[in-house]
Amino acid sequence: MELGYHQTQGRGEYYLYVILDVYSRYVVGWMVAPRESAELAKKLIAETVRKQEADPSMLTIHADRGSSMKSKCVAMLLADLGVTKTHSRPYTSNDNPFSESQFKTMKYRPDFPARSGCIEDARAFCGGFFDWYNQEHHHSGIALLTPEMVHYGLAEEVRLNRNVTLERAYQQHPERFVRKMPEAPRLPAAVWINPPANTSKTLQLLNN
Repeated sequence: MELGYHQTQGRGEYYLYVILDVYSRYVVGWMVAPRESAELAKKLIAETVRKQEADPSMLTIHADRGSSMKSKCVAMLLADLGVTKTHSRPYTSNDNPFSESQFKTMKYRPDFPARSGCIEDARAFCGGFFDWYNQEHHHSGIALLTPEMVHYGLAEEVRLNRNVTLERAYQQHPERFVRKMPEAPRLPAAVWINPPANTSKTLQLLNN
């Protein structure tokens, strides 16, 4: 879970809380609030776990080291739910590259507002952005699939359909393909925020 902020037209900032599934890149929960608050973070986490019908004992929440995510009330909620908690390392600003990538995608969108007139404007933009990001954005890190396809188990069906199309193209014009018939890219076997030392060996075992 990461916390970003957005400037208003007047003085002050709005805070954007985002919960991202790191494997599928699907944004499972988000909230725009006028302040950083442990109680709001707690509410978002609880609602997202319930909405996703997730088994809390199988979850790990990796968060920045902001005051809300380090608060006692959030720690108690996660303990009650049975959710494991980890934090970014001190003085390591890019310790959650998946979340950083999502925020960068947001800020580089052509319609990203430099400032919002009110909190409703900020929420409206975020609602449209996250719909696009989850349902339409073909992500290079997940085999050019959308987060929704991966999160809801549609990835293999889409990949098989792509391979049918590629095979048809190869049969019609084999001269266009120098080495062999093309194949749709595969999803990564696993992802890590901080990879273990023996990542290559672990990946080999997962792929076998």
